[in-house]
Formats: sequence, C-alpha cells, structure tokens
Amino acid sequence: MPNDLGLLLDQAAERWPDRTALLFVDTEDSLSFARFREETLRAAAALAALGVVKGSHVAVMSHNCPQVPVLWFALARIGAVQIPVNSRYTPRELAYVMETGDAEFLLIHKELLPTYEAMDSGRLPDARLRVIAGEGRPDAWEAMLAAADPGRAPRPKLYPEDPTTIQFTSGTTGFPKGCVLTHRYWVTMAQAKKAMIEFDLKRALYNQNFFYLDGPILLLLAIHKGATLVMVWKPSATRFLEWARRYAIQYLYFFEPLYKQPERPEDGDTALELVHIYGFNKNNHADLERRFKMKAREAFGMTESGAAFVMPFEADHWVGSGSIGLPIAFREAMVADDAGDPVPVGEQGELCVRGPGMMLGYYNNPEATAASFHQGWLRTGDLARRDGNGFYYIVGRKKEMIRRNSENIAVREVEEVIRGIAAIEEVAVVPVPDPVVGEEVKAYVKLKPGADPAETNPEAILAFCRERLAPFKMPRFIAFRESFPMTDSSRVEKKKLLAEDPDLRRGSYDRVEGRWL
Repeated sequence: MPNDLGLLLDQAAERWPDRTALLFVDTEDSLSFARFREETLRAAAALAALGVVKGSHVAVMSHNCPQVPVLWFALARIGAVQIPVNSRYTPRELAYVMETGDAEFLLIHKELLPTYEAMDSGRLPDARLRVIAGEGRPDAWEAMLAAADPGRAPRPKLYPEDPTTIQFTSGTTGFPKGCVLTHRYWVTMAQAKKAMIEFDLKRALYNQNFFYLDGPILLLLAIHKGATLVMVWKPSATRFLEWARRYAIQYLYFFEPLYKQPERPEDGDTALELVHIYGFNKNNHADLERRFKMKAREAFGMTESGAAFVMPFEADHWVGSGSIGLPIAFREAMVADDAGDPVPVGEQGELCVRGPGMMLGYYNNPEATAASFHQGWLRTGDLARRDGNGFYYIVGRKKEMIRRNSENIAVREVEEVIRGIAAIEEVAVVPVPDPVVGEEVKAYVKLKPGADPAETNPEAILAFCRERLAPFKMPRFIAFRESFPMTDSSRVEKKKLLAEDPDLRRGSYDRVEGRWL
C-alpha cells in the first residue's frame, strides 16, 4: 500500500489518466484522474503560497463542489491537517470546531460566509481566510489558484502515521470530539472498501455531504478501482433515482428516507447492483431488494475506526436478519464486558474493534482517548452480540445518542443549549422512534417558578435553538413538565420518563406540524 494519499492518486492517474474520476450532477463538471492529480498539485502550490505547511491546521467549510475533494488531497500532499466543517453548523458550532481544532486557516464557500462573520470568537486574520467561489473578491480562492504553478507544489517527506484530518464526531459529553485520522487510516479504508465491491465498478453515487466520513471513503474506493464518483451539490431523497438512472449508478449508500419515498413502477429500472445500508429496518430489507432490484447489505462503522463490518455480497440468506455481518479486512472485533474481557457467544456486551489504521486519538483530549481504548481495543459504545456463525448484531447503545437520518446527535449538547434559556430549570432530551428518519429529538422542559410562559413557549425555545444548533439537531417535539422522576444522584431518570406513555408524541408540540398533538 502507498504511504500517503498523494501516492494513491498518483498511481490512479498513471494507470487511468483519461478516465473520469469525479462528475458533479446537474453542472456536469468533471475531472479525469490526470486532471484531478494536476489540480491537487496546483492547489497544494496555492496553499503553500498562503502559508500552509506540513502540520498546519486548515478548516474547510463548503457544500459539495469540485474544490472540496481537490483541497482534501492537496492538503494531504503538503502534510497539512484538514478540519472538515459541517456546512449546516451555526456560528457557535463553527467557532467551537475552529477553536478546538486549532484552525490556522479557513477556506469557506461564499454562501456560508455569514455563519463565519456571525461568530463571537475564533475569527482569523483576513490573510488566512479564502473564499471558495468568491469571484471578484480579493480573498477569492480561485484567483489564488489560477496564479499557482503545479510544478511548485511542496513535496515534504510524509509517513503513514502523519495526520491528515481532524474529523469531528458527536460524542456523549456534549460537543463533538476531533478524531485524528492519518494517511494509514485512509489508505487502509481504500483497500478495505475495494474488497467489499465484488463486481466491475464503473460509477458510484455520493448523495451526502463530503464533510462526513463516508464521502472521502467512497472517493478512495473510486480512485482504487478506477471508477467515477458522481457527487451532488446538496443531498436529496427525492432525486436520487433520477441521478441513479441518468448516470448508470451501480453502487451507493442507501438510507431509510430513500425507501420511504412513494413506490413507483420504475423504481427497479436502474443499473444498481449493490447498496450498503446502515441501521435499516430489518423488516423492510427484503422488500427493499424487491422494489429496487439490487442487493442491499448491512454495514457498520464509525469515525474512530472507519468502516468496520459488512455483510458479504453473496449472503442472500441473511437478508432481514438485522446482522451487520463480519469484520472487514484489517479489522478484528470482540464483544466485551465492562472489564474489557470477551463475553460468551450469544451474550450481550460492548462492541470493540481493533486493527491497523485506526484513529490516533481525540485531538487535545487525552482523557477521552484513554476512555475509548482498552488494551488496544476501541470501545464503540454500542451494545452487541455475536452468534455461533461469527455474525454480529447491534442491540443498543451504551452512549446516550440520538441517530436521525444517519446523523449522530449528542443528547447532552442539545440539553446544554436548552439549559441556556434563563427561564428553564431542567431539560431531558430523548429519542422518539420514527419510521422515516429513525429517531426524532424530543425535549422535556421544566420551567423555573415564576417563569413567563409567553417567553418560554415552544416557538421561543425553538428560536433559541436555531441560533445555536445545526438543523439536524433541532428538537422536533417539546413537552412541558412540572417535575421529573429523579435518581438518587439527582439526575433525570429517563427510563421512568419514557415508560410513562408508550406514545412519546402525545402531549407534545410538533415543530414540523406546528401544533400540539
């Protein structure tokens, strides 16, 4: 395997120079492998002129556009560390990521500039800011790029354990933690992902945002197989079939909201051969394959480990089992008790993973890093079991998380934001099962004595949250309480709270419908 990401792209450009590496829907912008390589060298030269060197921390905040994957590889070539930023973050969240990740530079799409400009802290000197698609601005990234010479791109000595990315991921302690990912991590993922695709892959579709883990992994798959990655400007649940047909897509990630779209006779009229699903309702698995006429296989991973489990391509008899399959290449797995020792087959415990190319740790957070590893095993925080055939099943979560549309939402972060409202005494955030998005966010709220209800009605609470939480973290349901069941340690006893009513929507204000239920 090559030592670094730049060499991986170099190999692909030499082997398939004229093949299309990247294609963007609607605009039809494209990059061949040879041009993709050249553009990463040009961008590396421009970044060096900006002052970026090996070890620099560079935040990138943008929608999906050609500049984003080019920047990722360009930064990797220099040995710099990218901090990918969720394009839906609020000023508060952006400031947290930049300050926690020690960002020294920021490249941001012009549409997202208002978020940066509204930050209360963490602003960078103007000389360290560049605006993507900022035509006509003195700080436009494209102007600097046009003046750069690919032949002057720096070529520092790189090692497999050099960091390339600080990928922030939601945790249970409130704000996200920054996973430090290396060249070895990404190159290992390229090899492992290639082994999952047992057919001649020509085109794959990425219908998510590139700041997530999945985008870079899918791009590495395309590079490793000489295939085309088709990318969208913004994800869509309603247009994915249109794109799949138009571009003869054979492979993509598939999520529950896509299945929940109204069924049409032409749903199976695509080139799809395989989709990977994550936490998909097992009762709908067989119908998913029937409807879209392709194989759907469960998979599992997390930022800390990358891809970790997959159901084999040929395992048709396992459809609907709910199993996440077997550990992928380069990964071992164990179900452990609280002491970190393996439990017997069939018993429940914490899912643990190990192997080469895992994250180095959480950036500037040795306590969280130490808590997440035990004798070389990553503790995933997921409860699981393994059957007699070696297949693994997720049965729950030790961590207090809500998973909405495949997004992890830290309960504590949402609770801390709502507690910032002066009139609120206590809040408890819980997941509400939902057939479309998996889980919705519900906030139970207790007001302080004498609080003015007019200032703490649901819309006022939601308005407060909108300024501080990305849209996917927003509570959908809000309910008011006069008291909470409490533990001996004075914490809300959520199990009792959830057991009070089997219908968690009843008596709540529904943000989507704009009414009380």
